[in-house]
Amino acid sequence: MEAMELDAPITVTSKLTAAQKGKAKLTVPNRSVPWVEKYRPTSLSDVAAHKDIIDTIDRLTGENRLPHLLLYGPPGTGKTSTILAVARKLYGIQFQNMILELNASDDRGIDVVRQQIQDFASTQSISFGARASVKLVILDEADAMTKDAQFSLRRVIEKYTKNTRFCLICNYVSKIIPALQSRCTRFRFAPLSAESVTERLHHIIKEEGLDVTDSGLAAIVRLSNGDMRRGLNILQSTHMACPSITEDVVYLCTGSPMPKDIEQMAYWLLNESFGKASSLISDLKTKKGLALVDVIRELHPFVFSINMPSPIRVQLINALADIEYRLASGPNEKLQLGAMIAAFTHARIALVEAAQ
Repeated sequence: MEAMELDAPITVTSKLTAAQKGKAKLTVPNRSVPWVEKYRPTSLSDVAAHKDIIDTIDRLTGENRLPHLLLYGPPGTGKTSTILAVARKLYGIQFQNMILELNASDDRGIDVVRQQIQDFASTQSISFGARASVKLVILDEADAMTKDAQFSLRRVIEKYTKNTRFCLICNYVSKIIPALQSRCTRFRFAPLSAESVTERLHHIIKEEGLDVTDSGLAAIVRLSNGDMRRGLNILQSTHMACPSITEDVVYLCTGSPMPKDIEQMAYWLLNESFGKASSLISDLKTKKGLALVDVIRELHPFVFSINMPSPIRVQLINALADIEYRLASGPNEKLQLGAMIAAFTHARIALVEAAQ
């Protein structure tokens, strides 16, 4: 990978307007700004967790040897925040002129690569009296790009490596063609730990002056499941619904089943007859406004907490996964509820036979 060229004089002309880059400023009252943007880290030191990755990228940036990057991992783990913090460190007040940020799930065709990206990469940025710097193209959700667009992007990367760096951001690295992966330094962003999410939420709760109980905060952290963006959205939406954020309010506002409801359903599934379990679970779902897919997702960790032989557990987990997959296609929930009860009935029969 070539070192970044930072000592040549600059001449800058940009063919893209601020609006085309998605960088036009909006005059929105500060209180209306979503907290995911209001509290987005502005420097690498503000990024929660992933210290080893942050330190490595920070060192490469400081040595002016930033490579093409491929940042991948689940949503809300700091991928976009990290590269934007890198860009601010590199370019300072020239930030708007020196980066092209695209969401590849919207702009994912080969025409975008041939036009917007190639036009941006082929022009020089200008700032009189400043030092030259490579420009940065950020492609968020790059795993949504078509294969043709990815192969075209590979050729653009090869052609403009001297004056442009590319950062691909995605959830599923397997959807990025090997030819692109081999040209990038890969960093995997794992789900954030509960401690990291809690620490960041504590900071925002203090800044906003919120009334949040310990159980309410624990519920937000649990439902965020390592996704900081989801945690912030839950915190803000719950605050808008109720000034005092408790565990019950969090689950009510998100429509998620409470742990005690999942325990109750699991008891019915393992102890009641098919008809009675179906009736009781249907009534509870209606009363609490729960979706079956959310119930099944919460039952997964509960199954792992039950003491049962591994073969039976694996069979039950696979059955639940199949039902969850079918629910994504929009089938009749009543039929899938029956399939879920049948899966637990088979598991119960197998447990009785194993005990005998």
